[in-house]
Amino acid sequence: MKDCILITGGAGFIGSALSHLLRAEDARPIVAIDNLHPQVHPSRARPVDLHPDVELIVADICEPDTWNAFMAEWRPSLVVHLAAETGTGQSLSEASRHTHVNVTGTARMLDAFAAAGHVPERFTLTSSRAVYGEGVWRNADGALIQPGQRSKRMLDEAQWDFPGAVALPFCAGFTPPNPTSVYGATKLAQEHILNAWALSFGVDVAILRLQNVYGAGQSLDNPYTGIVSLFSRLAKAGKSIPLYEDGLMRRDFVYISDVARAVLAATREPSAVGHVFDIGYGQPSTISDLATTVARHYGAPAPHVCGKYRNGDVRHAGCDIENSRQLGWVPEVTMEEGVAQLCNWIDVRLSGETV
Repeated sequence: MKDCILITGGAGFIGSALSHLLRAEDARPIVAIDNLHPQVHPSRARPVDLHPDVELIVADICEPDTWNAFMAEWRPSLVVHLAAETGTGQSLSEASRHTHVNVTGTARMLDAFAAAGHVPERFTLTSSRAVYGEGVWRNADGALIQPGQRSKRMLDEAQWDFPGAVALPFCAGFTPPNPTSVYGATKLAQEHILNAWALSFGVDVAILRLQNVYGAGQSLDNPYTGIVSLFSRLAKAGKSIPLYEDGLMRRDFVYISDVARAVLAATREPSAVGHVFDIGYGQPSTISDLATTVARHYGAPAPHVCGKYRNGDVRHAGCDIENSRQLGWVPEVTMEEGVAQLCNWIDVRLSGETV
């Protein structure tokens, strides 16, 4: 049996970016397991952005046969668990799919290790800001509240915010998880399952709760993720970008290169073990600000408020990244720089040239 680094979901956006950093710093073989789901990989071909040295196994992490075949050859000392179904809105209409992949897939992996009598040295899990739901808000009188999910009645009446309250940044250890989507619930379940298993077997675990990740290499075909790439394609076509709700909801956009560096640090830093880290840029932007930046880049018409909304979406999401400095990590790419890099990449990709 051979030692390796295992990346589940390794042919995806983050896995492909991470593969280059790992190969530059680690001599161990890297194996990626990915089902190349057509929603993300419509051609079902190996992604050009995945490092050529990575051995790609096209298989489903939910199937026992996948793990039987993998464990017959490999014994990973490091596992980076990226595999997941994403998409807040989609998870409400395809709850079984998200639960199956995110929860059952994680459990299948752990069962395979237990059956083989193998205990990896470390797990790094990419979780999500979705585990927080709406997070903690501060009332006008200074009291802290957890308002929970916005009701359909609120949204139908265009009552976007919780009256008289201000949303606070998410922070692990301060903001209690309270997911408002099936996706968020399954990501929190991943955290609990992995922590319970690792504690029993004495395995090191580091968890990263990612904010809105974007950048060059992002799927241009998946309609359920990648709001920045969606806006970019609309603006590039000379269209006005539609803004849901009133366009003033906030998100923390963090560039892919910064995220890949954070994941790499979580696989290495001793200080990462046993902790949860919030990974974002640390300065949320309104959706309107983002759309305006993208439209300006392409000289497109100004964005417009359409008043639509998505069930399960939180009003505001941003994080305090102070705890993530323990990783020796800080984000480097501003939203303006990141948008320009993404748009330039999209221009080349859609022109048919090789990036």
